[in-house]
Amino acid sequence: MPRINRAIELLAQDHAIYYVGAHTGHVLTAAQGIEDSKTWADYVNVGMEHGAFDMTGLAVYMKGLVDGGPTRSGHRAPTVVVEAPVNGTDEQNVRFNAWQFRQILGRGVHGVLLCQAETAGAARAFVESCRYPHHLEGVDPALPTPLARMQGASGAVTAGLGIGTRGRGSEATAAPIWGVSEAEYRELCDPWPLNPNGELLLGVKLESPEGIAHCEEILATPGLGFAELGPGDLSLALGYKEMPRDNYPPEMQQARERVLAACRKNGIAFLEIGMPDNIKTKIDQGVRVIAGHSEEAARIGRAYQRRTMPA
Repeated sequence: MPRINRAIELLAQDHAIYYVGAHTGHVLTAAQGIEDSKTWADYVNVGMEHGAFDMTGLAVYMKGLVDGGPTRSGHRAPTVVVEAPVNGTDEQNVRFNAWQFRQILGRGVHGVLLCQAETAGAARAFVESCRYPHHLEGVDPALPTPLARMQGASGAVTAGLGIGTRGRGSEATAAPIWGVSEAEYRELCDPWPLNPNGELLLGVKLESPEGIAHCEEILATPGLGFAELGPGDLSLALGYKEMPRDNYPPEMQQARERVLAACRKNGIAFLEIGMPDNIKTKIDQGVRVIAGHSEEAARIGRAYQRRTMPA
């Protein structure tokens, strides 16, 4: 049987995945969901960093995906990853806005992207906010047990993650989208590859000088599945009014190589634009999440990797 999350199923086989969906303006209706259920892409990006934070629309859209399914690959729906509005500038900002992740996940999506990640603390808080507390993969073993915490014990995290902070309550809306029971959903909605059986794909975007400066420690955070260099915001911060594309200036090229190297070291998929004329090169470089919205690039890339899963 295929996994629930088609993107994870492909990444686990070292295949590139291809997505569609803009940073703003994605139509969140049942009709659009039904149409998108047959997309050629492996996942749909829903931009809520700049687009409307529309939970009612997201719920209707997700149901439309299921109603229009299954996909040609046999999955219940295409993978859906939502860009959250909160910026990952620091741990406190992420924790104060963790309600966004709970709302997004409660609609039954398969992944979340944290934009403007700048510290490892922010990345850890992001992962912890998306996890149920009974999942312990990657959790610092020095932390007090739940019983000890009830008795007042405390302790600083010295390594790994803290206990997950997502609570019960949204399974009733999320589980039917995944086609599983509420109990099964609580087991399966955990970050991959930290949890090999997890069906949740979490990513970060490194798009500021601070994010690049701390990319190695950020991308060492357990629970992350993919990461990207954000050339738009990074180039603006560096003084470029027009965003350079593949022919990056030296400082941006160095940033790109630094992020890509950190992804490789930590087993995280790297996201970047790929087009028909360079998709083979991108794949050879290790890019595994492909932006660009090019069905032709996907056709070429899938053939190049000898992919057998239907689009």
